[in-house]
Amino acid sequence: VDRAGEMLIELEQMHRKQDAPATKKKNAKENETMQLSFFQLDDPVLLQIREELERIDINNLTPVEALLKLESIKRLTGGK
Repeated sequence: VDRAGEMLIELEQMHRKQDAPATKKKNAKENETMQLSFFQLDDPVLLQIREELERIDINNLTPVEALLKLESIKRLTGGK
């Protein structure tokens, strides 16, 4: 068990040396810029929903008003 622990430490150190810092930075930067979308971003319905949400004053919205607002947005998307 002691020898296995020593081998594990050696393997981890070898693995760290193989991973160049520049490669890690490049991969991290690629992951930051990669974003998948389920929506067509220039969809007029999405723009209308966004404008509607921006107009809402959430600090003065009652729970019932919030539900009504969600229902109206749902109707915009064709939901039932």
